[in-house]
Amino acid sequence: MDGKSLAEYAVDFGESLGAEYVEARFTDSYSENYFFRNGNFLSIQEKPSSGMGVRVLMDGCLGFGTVEKFTKKEVQKRVDSITKMAKISERKVPLRFSEEKTVEDSWKMPVKIPFEDVSKEEKQRFIETLDKEIKKCGSGTLPFRNKIKNRILFFHTMSSEKYVVTSDGSRVESDESFISIYCVMNARSKDQKEQRMLGLGGCKGWEWLKEENVKDIIVRESERLVKTVEEAKSRSFEDPIDVIVGPEVSGIMAHENVGHPSESDRIMGREEAQAGGSFYKDLLGIEGRGEGKTVDLDETDKHIGSEIVSVVDDPTIQGSPAFYLYDDECVEARPRYLIKNGKLNELFLNREFGYEFGTSSNGAARSAGYSREPIPRMSNTFFEPKDHSREELIEDVKKGLLIESFTEWNIDDRRFHSKYVGLECYMIENGEVTDKMVKRPALELTTPALLESIDAVSNDYEYRMNFCGKSDPIQPVSVSTGGPYLRLKDINVGG
Repeated sequence: MDGKSLAEYAVDFGESLGAEYVEARFTDSYSENYFFRNGNFLSIQEKPSSGMGVRVLMDGCLGFGTVEKFTKKEVQKRVDSITKMAKISERKVPLRFSEEKTVEDSWKMPVKIPFEDVSKEEKQRFIETLDKEIKKCGSGTLPFRNKIKNRILFFHTMSSEKYVVTSDGSRVESDESFISIYCVMNARSKDQKEQRMLGLGGCKGWEWLKEENVKDIIVRESERLVKTVEEAKSRSFEDPIDVIVGPEVSGIMAHENVGHPSESDRIMGREEAQAGGSFYKDLLGIEGRGEGKTVDLDETDKHIGSEIVSVVDDPTIQGSPAFYLYDDECVEARPRYLIKNGKLNELFLNREFGYEFGTSSNGAARSAGYSREPIPRMSNTFFEPKDHSREELIEDVKKGLLIESFTEWNIDDRRFHSKYVGLECYMIENGEVTDKMVKRPALELTTPALLESIDAVSNDYEYRMNFCGKSDPIQPVSVSTGGPYLRLKDINVGG
């Protein structure tokens, strides 16, 4: 039997054992990973992977396990074991799943050049050529000191076929494709040094490299890193000033300060021991988990930012780093307004926590592979672009900073106290960006203070790709951490 037929059989067999709900997710994937450092390949990995994850809900308890030998006998053995696992579990409050619309559908990421049509030699040449271009950056008059001496490149391609079937009657088949490159670069000049980490990726085929001008972007960012390490100077600011942050910084703010605290499993404590909790728990007045507990965000009137602030998570943006049309529980994906006009509006919900909050899933269930269970996750999370151009944000600033990228960030495990340290940063004077570069300006703000300080948002949008880790065992999934430019009013800046 093929994987799809065995997934169907797993669900039928689980139901025959008396399960309230059964879900089988078969995945057949192939990935290539290239690790490159300073002109040399450290490793080249091919990773074929096939398997099936099965979840069983029995007497209000959940069991999860995998099937990796594709025979009916093995499916029976594993589903029986998973069911027994659920039976011996103990819960004070029975776990339930929200009722969702039954769907039967298939979807495919649009790919012009499949990865298998590109030879390994061509992939290696791309990485080698890119490294040489990075190495040239900033050679100037002091080539030894000004070159980027340490360069690490991680290049990844992945093709995957997935089939998800549930005992509700839903069936979703997908054909997925993902490509990414992650760069770590260290630049030195005199006694100064800085590190730049940059991620780019998309749900496309090999054509993504040309369509998104990937090489040009990485070389440009390498040149700007060299400029930063050569020209940035420490400056002190006694009084609050206006700060404009670019897409890379606004993206990590949307992800960390808004996305993570909006995860329903964090709010209800399920993720607390692994990845932290959420200050939304106090904001919403939640004391603990309860059967069918309803928290109506429309009636909480919880202002958390200025009226200009709306934060969206949208997995349906075609080609984006976290594109999908159905989640791993067969729920159709849609844009989710986490914050709308300064108010809490929506949380990340899978079927478990959709029921917990007295509503339904909003298609946020994602897993890192067949051996991991679907849990509430982000996708493409960003501040919604508004009406201003980047230039209009700048021209109203008498004295301030423009922070284009960051070198480090920190945030507490409740996603309340945060710190962002700028990398490429310029002084703004009388409505113009000067050539005065500022070394490592630090913004330390609580999440509400950060969101309340935003008084203008640009009308453009720029992608950044990252991997977000969560749960135990760890589940790294691709996310987008880009966005528009934001203007923050009257900010205390450290150095």
